[in-house]
Amino acid sequence: MTPQSHALELTPEEREAGLDADQLRRLVGLVEHDPATDPFPVTAQDAVVFVVGNATQTAQFYQAVFGMELVAYSGPETGRRDRKAFVLRSGSCRFVIKGGVLPDSPLLDHHRRHGDGVVDLALEVPDVDKCIEHARATGATVLEEPNDVSDENGTVRRAAIATYGETRHTLIDRSRYHGPYLPGYVAAESKVKHPEGSPKRLFQALDHAVGNVELGKMDEWVSFYNRVMGFVNMAEFVGDDIATDYSALMSKVVASGNHRVKFPLNEPAIAKKKSQIDEYLEFYTGPGCQHMALATNDILTTVDVLRSRGVEFLNTPDSYYDDPELRARIGKVRVEIDDLKKRGILVDRDEDGYLLQIFTKPIGDRPTVFYEFIERHGSLGFGKGNFKALFEAIEREQDARGNL
Repeated sequence: MTPQSHALELTPEEREAGLDADQLRRLVGLVEHDPATDPFPVTAQDAVVFVVGNATQTAQFYQAVFGMELVAYSGPETGRRDRKAFVLRSGSCRFVIKGGVLPDSPLLDHHRRHGDGVVDLALEVPDVDKCIEHARATGATVLEEPNDVSDENGTVRRAAIATYGETRHTLIDRSRYHGPYLPGYVAAESKVKHPEGSPKRLFQALDHAVGNVELGKMDEWVSFYNRVMGFVNMAEFVGDDIATDYSALMSKVVASGNHRVKFPLNEPAIAKKKSQIDEYLEFYTGPGCQHMALATNDILTTVDVLRSRGVEFLNTPDSYYDDPELRARIGKVRVEIDDLKKRGILVDRDEDGYLLQIFTKPIGDRPTVFYEFIERHGSLGFGKGNFKALFEAIEREQDARGNL
């Protein structure tokens, strides 16, 4: 087998977004991978699927504020009377926003329990049946058997397995499909218009999606991803790595063979006060996806635009940037420290390079889902050097909410 036979290949969405392999490696730290030797080969993240209280308004928010493009729609006007669903894109990143219409909709029941949140981390795979066969043999719960759904644009092969809480992984093979998303959806266009000169997009890809699970369950779910889905362990953060004077948590990161899909998994640890994971589990009423990290080529512009549109970010104290140890640790980066300080952007370096990152406050009514924006320059890490500053910032927000 020659190296070229398993070189990094772009998905149609990535090619359509104008990305190339080198850009993707820099954006989200991809590696070459041979799917032929993988028992559960994953090509890419297909979509992040949300259930929200008002899909129409939430989809407007992601278009007007996050700059995402509306590409497809399903709802009463297309024959789906019980729900509305909006498909949004930014680069290769796809969000699907769903909301219930009829009073007895299961989506409304889910929202009453959990509030706005992620129900499905859908994955693009080359062979749905192979993945389900392996998943079943290794003890996974199959929620949807392999089946075909078709319309005039072709056929999609799909199935689904359960993961933590009420989250699922829908497996999608769209190699025989040329529609805007899935059968049952029609093409749609954004009505939201941004001022001339606005960036074409504020982020280009999904870097990783973080799951929060109960105390004592992290290793169980790491084992699930290793055993069932063939994911590899990328990183581990325990003890003093990921604790403050008041709260603590533990985290391990699993990734698909090509590192296109990365899932950090967090659990709370015993500490003096309630951790951010405890707060999430309480208000989401169980395990779920806590935040998505969105990869950008220009984090300064992204933060400036988002802040001008009303997005609130966690505050970082000036002392973080004035610490001489920070400057010694990070070395030379593409932007001045003062520019990072003005915006509250964190910076970290590892043996492979450095990254810039910033975190929003929770974007909904419940203190659950939030976003990270990340710009990578070689680093494959997750900002370990920033954990203390980040968690202290989160604790200040928890304290203001009365939940610390």
